[in-house]
Amino acid sequence: MDQPNANRHTSALTVLTLLFFMWGLITSLNDILVPHLKAVFTLSYVEASLIQFCFFTAYFIMSFPAGRLVEKVGYKSGIIVGLATAGFGCLLFYPAAGARSYPFFLGALFILASGITLLQVAANPYVNVLGRPETAASRLNLTQAFNSLGTTVGPLIGSVTILAIGAGAASQIGSSATNEADSVQLPYLVLAGLLFAIAALIALFRLPKIEHGAPSDGAAAGRRSLFAHRHLIYGVIGIFAYVGAEVSIGSYLVSLMGQPEIAGLPAGQAGKYLSLYWGGAMLGRFIGSALMHAIPANRMLAFNALVNTLLIAVALSIGEHVAMWSLILIGLFNSIMFPTIFSLALEGLGNLTSKGSGLLCMAIVGGAVMPLVQAFFADRIGLLHSFAIPLLCYLYIAWFGAKGYRADEPATRHAANAG
Repeated sequence: MDQPNANRHTSALTVLTLLFFMWGLITSLNDILVPHLKAVFTLSYVEASLIQFCFFTAYFIMSFPAGRLVEKVGYKSGIIVGLATAGFGCLLFYPAAGARSYPFFLGALFILASGITLLQVAANPYVNVLGRPETAASRLNLTQAFNSLGTTVGPLIGSVTILAIGAGAASQIGSSATNEADSVQLPYLVLAGLLFAIAALIALFRLPKIEHGAPSDGAAAGRRSLFAHRHLIYGVIGIFAYVGAEVSIGSYLVSLMGQPEIAGLPAGQAGKYLSLYWGGAMLGRFIGSALMHAIPANRMLAFNALVNTLLIAVALSIGEHVAMWSLILIGLFNSIMFPTIFSLALEGLGNLTSKGSGLLCMAIVGGAVMPLVQAFFADRIGLLHSFAIPLLCYLYIAWFGAKGYRADEPATRHAANAG
C-alpha cells in the first residue's frame, strides 16, 4: 500500500471510530431502558424484553435493504442516511415520554435501530476492506474497542440520568409514572443532536472509495450465491448466538444485581456496575487487537467462548456475589467475538462482501430473540438459572472458532489441486 493511501485509510478509520462509539453508547442504553420502563409500566420480564426485541428485530428486517442501499449509494452516503435515521428515532423519545405510551417507545426504538443497522452494514465491511486483508480482524477489533467505549459510557450516563432522575421522580409525593418516563427525554434529545452533527461532519469529510474485486480464489469465483459459502452461514449463526448472549446478559444484569440473594443493589448503583461489563469488552478489544498479530483470530475466539461458558457455569453453581462478578467478567471475553466472527465469515467473499455483510447484520436479530427466550425462562425458573441460555450460545461460538470458520477450505483446496 502506498503512503498516500495509507494516510487516507488512517484518517477514514479515525472518523469511523466516532461512529462505532456512538452506536455502542446508544445500544447499551437499552440495558438501562429495560429495568426503567419495566418499573414505569409495571411489566413482566417478557414484556420488558420487547425493548430489545423491537430494537434488534430492526437488524433482521432492515439489514438486507440496507445492504442494497449501500451498494447503490456507497458507504459514505449510507453512513449519512443511517445517522439521520437514528437521530430521528432519538427525537421520537420526546413525544413517546409525553404520551406515556410503551408502544410509542417501541416504535421509536425500531426507527432508531433501523439507522444503527444501516451504520453497521456500511461501516463494518468498510473497515474490513480499508487496508490489508490479513489485518482485517485486528482493524475491526480496534474500531470495535471504541464501540465498547461507548457501551461502557452508556450505562454510566443512563444510571445518573434516566435511572437516578426516574427514581427521584418516583420518590416525590404526588409524582406519577409520567414523570418517571420523562427522564428519558433530555438524554435522547442530546443524542439526536450529536447524531445529526456527526452526519454533517461526515458529509464534509472525504472518505476513500473502495472497489471490491472478484472473489479471492477460483472456487469462490464460481459460486454466485451467498448460501454456497458454508463458513458464512456458520458465521451468521455465530453472530446470532453472540449478540443474543451479549444482549441477554446486559439486559438482565441490573435486575439480577438487585435481587437480595445476589447483591441487593438499587437500580442506579447496579447500572454503574453494568458499565464494568461493557468496560471489560472495551479493554479486551484493545488487548485482542494487539494479540491477533501473533495469535490466530479463530483460536482466540474459541478460547474466549470456552472461558465464558465456564464463567456462566460458575455463576449458576454458586450464585450470590460470585454470580454477579462472574457475569460481569464475561464482558472481557466477549470483547473480540463480534468483529472476529464477522471478519472470519466475510473472508474470501470478494464482490459478495457487501451482501454477506447484510446477511451477517441480519443475524444481529439474535439480540431480539435470545433475551425474549431468556425472559420466558426467567419468569418460570428464576432469573439466575435463565442464564443457561447464553451458556449454550457460547458453546456454539467455541465450535465455530475451532472448526466452523474453515468450512469452505476443502472445496478451495480441491479446486486448487484440480488446476
